Amino acid sequence: MQNYTFRLKSGQDLFDSIQEFVNEKQIEAGCALSAVGSLRRAVLRFANKNSFSEFEEFFEIASITGTVSVHGSHLHISISDANGKTIGGHMESGCKIYTTAEVVILAFDDSIYKREFAEDSGYEELAVYRS
Repeated sequence: MQNYTFRLKSGQDLFDSIQEFVNEKQIEAGCALSAVGSLRRAVLRFANKNSFSEFEEFFEIASITGTVSVHGSHLHISISDANGKTIGGHMESGCKIYTTAEVVILAFDDSIYKREFAEDSGYEELAVYRS
């Protein structure tokens, strides 16, 4: 296993920047271990919805969790607004960092994560292979 810690800056796309880092480091199997920071724009897909919801306001990143891979990542995020109201869902491209995002990724050297169509869900789901 190897851990990576990095900081993203204001204006960067949170999901795309994490995926770019994973691609740069050629991480084939990993997880988002920790992430904190703030957003000025959030794009989420909520449970059992086919469309995305977009929010233009300031948020604190309460947590990010999920799997990462050069073969595709699946991340969920919890964010809270100025009143402490917290929402969460499937994170999409378009989440823009307000001040910073501190991200910790844990990479596994004995596995490969891929996304493959699963008939039971109708979505691209995690498939785990041993390297």
